[in-house]
Amino acid sequence: MALRSRQASQQGPAKSGTIRTAPTPATPVVAAEDGSPTVTGWLRLGKDGRLTAYAPAEGGIARWTESAPGGAWTGPELVAPGVGLQSHLSIAQGDDGYVHLAALRQTPIAEGGTWTELVHAIQYQTGRPVKNWAVVGSPYPRRDWQQGLRMGHPAVGVDSAGNAQIVVRNAFGGVSARGQEPSGKWAGWADLNGNGADRSISIVAAEGGRMVILAPSDTGIHVYERPSGDAEFEWLKKPVAGKPATGTVTGLQTGEDGRITFFLRDIASGQLRAWRDDEPPHPIGGKGTGPVALLRHEIDGVDCMVLAQRDAEGRPAIAVYPTEQEAAGVSWTPTGEACAGAPALAADAEGRVVLAVFTPEGRIRIARQRTDAPGLAFAAWQQI
Repeated sequence: MALRSRQASQQGPAKSGTIRTAPTPATPVVAAEDGSPTVTGWLRLGKDGRLTAYAPAEGGIARWTESAPGGAWTGPELVAPGVGLQSHLSIAQGDDGYVHLAALRQTPIAEGGTWTELVHAIQYQTGRPVKNWAVVGSPYPRRDWQQGLRMGHPAVGVDSAGNAQIVVRNAFGGVSARGQEPSGKWAGWADLNGNGADRSISIVAAEGGRMVILAPSDTGIHVYERPSGDAEFEWLKKPVAGKPATGTVTGLQTGEDGRITFFLRDIASGQLRAWRDDEPPHPIGGKGTGPVALLRHEIDGVDCMVLAQRDAEGRPAIAVYPTEQEAAGVSWTPTGEACAGAPALAADAEGRVVLAVFTPEGRIRIARQRTDAPGLAFAAWQQI
């Protein structure tokens, strides 16, 4: 991608005529020059029980894949190659297992200047090729290319019907959205209005086609809600109070009827907060940087929330508590060595919680839940 990596470049694969004999090695870019993550939600479980990890890379996407459920890993290999891809990658996965990738791409134009557009790619099966980038486009015509330079980082979500929705902070601080129709075609751009939005917004999907867009601004967090798959997004004019650090607002369904719990990191204190519906935000501690990774998972027969973050010392830290019971208190436990970017969480084929982090050099370390101990205890870290 466009951002320079601190890692040394690697040699490409050997070729015989036009036949590629080995995957192309990738050079991951897991954090921007200011240390902020370039990707979140980057660990995913496929329908065949294998885990896959993704990160932006020089010239495309870096991908690591388990060779068998719980087995050895391959990668990083370069997939979804492209020229002009920018340094932030958004990832979402539908109930069908398809993994959706979204990014910004910039290219010079003949008229002078730089054209900015959103692009989208899909991985249908674990370890299989990623479909070529498809152009989602820009809310602006080419003659207004300068407006495109002011867009924020795209965010992609997948609704319960498997249709992707891509949202972006537009040039005027509002929110623009474009979604897939059931046929797979992209509908037109929708201007959802709003103002003063941060460059990083987020979209959260729940059951019944419900989707919620969160756009932090100087006046609070603006919320746009689509109650079902056949409805339009509506801007809820009353913002949620809070001033989150850039790129730290996210959420996960935690209750019936599509109820979502949202999380943010307060920009002043570095502490995390959680809120849902009309409840006031609950402070949940966890002073650190970047967004929190989220996983809803049953532990010892209890429906729990598992959270992971990069703490104030740069180490992974984890917390677990009964779902929607933040008010009872949340305790954080540091684990492992210093990491970069944002941690990720997933459940593997055996139902074990997997905590994954990037090393400062762009490699991956994982720790799996122990099955011979009560609660959430992890086995030794493994570098892949």
